Amino acid sequence: MTTTDIEDIARRAQEAHAAYSRTAPEARARALTAVAEALEADDQVVTIAQAETGLSEARLAGEIKRTAYQLRAFAETVRDGGYLDVRIDTADPDFPLGPRPDVRRCLLPAGPVLNFAASNFPFAFSVLGGDTAAALAAGCAVVVKAHPGHPQLSDRCASLASRALTDAGMPAATIQLVHGQDEGVELLRHPVIRVATFTGSVRGGRALADVAASRPDPIPFFGELGSVNPVVVTAGALRERAEEIVSGYVTSVSGSAGQLCTKPGFLFVPVGHGLGDALRAAAEQVAEHRLLNPAVSHGYQQRRDDVLGAGVDVVAEGAVRVDEDQNAWATPTLVRVTLDELIAGRDRLLDESFGPLSVVVEYDDLGGLLPQLAQLFPGNLTATVHCATDEISDPQVGALVQLFAQHAGRVLIGGWPTGVAVTAAMQHGGPWPATTNDTGTSVGSAAITRLLRPVAFQSAPQELLPEPLRDDNPWGVPQRRNAV
Repeated sequence: MTTTDIEDIARRAQEAHAAYSRTAPEARARALTAVAEALEADDQVVTIAQAETGLSEARLAGEIKRTAYQLRAFAETVRDGGYLDVRIDTADPDFPLGPRPDVRRCLLPAGPVLNFAASNFPFAFSVLGGDTAAALAAGCAVVVKAHPGHPQLSDRCASLASRALTDAGMPAATIQLVHGQDEGVELLRHPVIRVATFTGSVRGGRALADVAASRPDPIPFFGELGSVNPVVVTAGALRERAEEIVSGYVTSVSGSAGQLCTKPGFLFVPVGHGLGDALRAAAEQVAEHRLLNPAVSHGYQQRRDDVLGAGVDVVAEGAVRVDEDQNAWATPTLVRVTLDELIAGRDRLLDESFGPLSVVVEYDDLGGLLPQLAQLFPGNLTATVHCATDEISDPQVGALVQLFAQHAGRVLIGGWPTGVAVTAAMQHGGPWPATTNDTGTSVGSAAITRLLRPVAFQSAPQELLPEPLRDDNPWGVPQRRNAV
């Protein structure tokens, strides 16, 4: 792709955005619904995705359901209009601080968005995933940089979405697709792009975030990066439900071959837990699963070798088989260390293992564990506490939950972090290095706010105001008036 091609893509995105950003909520909502329907009606996307990613038909079908639901949920968000956060303070000559002019504020589309697609969710975090859906809902034209792990699927999804949007009356080039890392970086530097989103590795995300920040006009960059999602199990929880904890842990570690950003990478259990045999038996029951692509396969093998060579005790060794296409097929690897060994070997052990590998960490008591957790896990997407019913009021359990709330975007009490509910209250983000920006989420209706910017209008005639701020309220959105 030449510089001229990049310029053409940017120009089309700018032109599309100028028209699309002014579309009425109902029209935009219908367009989002049309994209969801087009995805559900396509009888080839699952087959293409299976061939390119190795994920199962059932997993992919479920992901299509989730992706379509996301699009429809954002359609309802647009219809509701509350996301615009409309605030109107009318002129008041008797305002306590002196005469007040008419001031009106709302959130407006930020501008054309560049979305770097992910590999591990070829639907839900790729061309038509949550970042794209949020941008379209916000009224932004989107350019998606396709992930090289599923290029044919990316082409097909972009094509069906483009047709659906155009048929729904939206501007041509409301969504566009590019391939190639260099092309993505060139677009990230282009002045037309006003926001960028990314899901992937810490290394890749940091490099792109630095590009976004080093532009002559730095732009917001929301990158979802690495997360190891610590889980702490108390002695009381083990007494209540040890078997259930073992089963849930191994299932969560091995689901989709451990290629989930919310996989529990570290399980903290009390010394003397006695779970070794049960963990080994559960892990050995898991069938091998193909990793996404040769690059992921190579990275996992290297990371697994590093962990196994770090002086750990092997609970379940697992295995890695490489086929003729250089794709790896893996079964779960579980290793054990003491808390002191984890602290001593943190440089080798704490990095994310993107695949079915997890570390069991033995601790003596919660009081000694708490201060170490803050140092070991400064930022994660999730953190989980398993405690007994009679421990809920225990001050140390309360302190653990509060500590995790400072270092994770989602804190679970029981359950397992894999499986992120698509709901208005969801927070899928967290302190660095989980994300580059801890104020947003990439899942749930709140994700739309990353693609908007606040603008206030002062003493503006009604004819010059955006529709959400007008007194006649043609879009019928919620308006907060003269609030203190």
